[in-house]
Amino acid sequence: MHEQISSLSVGRERPFTRSRPLPPYRGVLAVDAKGFTGRPALEHETISRTVPDLLMTALTRVGMREVWDDRLFPNTTGDGYVFGFDVSLVPMVIHPFLLTLQDVLTDYNVLSHGVMPIRLRASLHIGPLPDTRDEFSGNGTVRNDTHRLLDSRPVKAVLASHKENVTHVAAILSDRCFEDAVVSGYTGRHPDHFVEVAATVEGKPFAQRAWLYVPQPSGPLYEETLDRDTGDDRDIVPQEDVRTPESTGLRPHVENSAPGGNINTGTVHGGQSVSNQDIAGDLVKGNKARRVRGFQADRIRGDKNRGRS
Repeated sequence: MHEQISSLSVGRERPFTRSRPLPPYRGVLAVDAKGFTGRPALEHETISRTVPDLLMTALTRVGMREVWDDRLFPNTTGDGYVFGFDVSLVPMVIHPFLLTLQDVLTDYNVLSHGVMPIRLRASLHIGPLPDTRDEFSGNGTVRNDTHRLLDSRPVKAVLASHKENVTHVAAILSDRCFEDAVVSGYTGRHPDHFVEVAATVEGKPFAQRAWLYVPQPSGPLYEETLDRDTGDDRDIVPQEDVRTPESTGLRPHVENSAPGGNINTGTVHGGQSVSNQDIAGDLVKGNKARRVRGFQADRIRGDKNRGRS
């Protein structure tokens, strides 16, 4: 009895009580098949077996078979697959692996006559995870966040809105993964191939900055759209770093009224509304557009005033 209690207490030391070494940093890749639950039950086992085969085929095709052979804490999720790998290989998993996975899925979907096509969402993350070489291996916040990213609204929206005969892979990278592997210049893809999004999951307390990457897009990378996986028709709005009026000390609202047009003088912080009362035609108050696609302001990298006298 004493031995059983001792075994249960192993590894249950409370956090923040003493310092200890971090687990090794890993790359984590997770994938899910779109619309899996809507498929007939007869197809579920076939898809579950096919998804890891597709991953192995793509890794082999780009000369990275060792990533598959040496994968850490591999696990099937029913409609997908997850595993860890050497963090130094993250740039190559981003590119060319994801592009090659798109090609492999294209071949599979074209040649698999009579079989429903497979389209995959993929998420990539970086961080410390233990590898105990048993069924409990690889558990930690990084692993949890990888699955949250995979289920997030932006990456689901891409596959829902892009053409199913063209776009077979949509990936989302954690901000840490993007900064360490892409912005650093180690990945063979420019940062402009990636779109910043706010990754949120319906019904979960999860919200993180993340980056979409679609190897073969066939539609807008991020827009207001119907997520056919969930049936949710809420607006999806790209979010930059948000500062509230309370946090900045700025006035929360500025209102200008012009009888024949708009007046903007100086710098306007916060919201702005325009009321035109004496113009022939429609009365316009506030924002007339129902939806705005894409980002509402230009992105500027570097010094905005460079080259100005």
